[in-house]
Amino acid sequence: MKGKIVCITGGSGTLGSAISKGLAESGATVYLLDRNKNAAENLIAQTKQDGLDIRFVQSDVLNEDLMEKAIDEIIGQSGRIDVLINGAGGNMSGATIMPDQSIFDLDIDQFRKVNDLNLLGTVIPTKAVAKPMVKAKKGCIINISSMSALIPLTRVVGYSASKAAVDNFTKSMAVELIKKYGEGIRVNAIAPGFLVANQNRALLMNEDGSLTSRGQTIIDNTPMGRFGKPEELVSTIKWLCDDKSSFITGIVVPIDGGFSAFSGV
Repeated sequence: MKGKIVCITGGSGTLGSAISKGLAESGATVYLLDRNKNAAENLIAQTKQDGLDIRFVQSDVLNEDLMEKAIDEIIGQSGRIDVLINGAGGNMSGATIMPDQSIFDLDIDQFRKVNDLNLLGTVIPTKAVAKPMVKAKKGCIINISSMSALIPLTRVVGYSASKAAVDNFTKSMAVELIKKYGEGIRVNAIAPGFLVANQNRALLMNEDGSLTSRGQTIIDNTPMGRFGKPEELVSTIKWLCDDKSSFITGIVVPIDGGFSAFSGV
């Protein structure tokens, strides 16, 4: 990663922060493309004493104009972009179906917002960053999928549908960019298993630190018997970014402690 220019959307979130730190520790210059200026600046302040080169450019993954301006700014500063990590994403309560609810309780407006954030929030940055990558005939794009894309999980219907679309988009873009612009631009994704983050903490753990019933079910179906750690995503991302991985494109890599391999029996 030494000397590489990396852009990461949602880079100041729980997972994004771990990825940003990990890549910067390996010598990359990391640009946080984020709406949350305070969170981004806090991350930069925390890592500055370690000599990490993490920078912030304010943007919005759902705003094409702002995203293109942000990419132009980064190109102006660094001359190129080697890696894009589409880390922005999330869920909303109205896009879920709880055990005491049915499809008729689904909030279509929130379902649409979740799909926009996870799918369009991947498509728009990809479109903006692909332009300089096509010009350079080289680049690496990594999307963030989920276990719920591979095996739809109960409750999180909106999130699962949008992440399944991210998987499809990943494979589609891998082929599209190769066929039209050559093999130098690669598109892959990682599918994290269950990691405790701010967005899902209450779903997995009680206030006293014990597991909720859903959290226990997840652990029971994860052969490693534990939740993952955000920093455990970094090595796979580095592998996908490596120029030596030049024959790898269009794949979705599970990082899940064996969850996707376990039948429950």
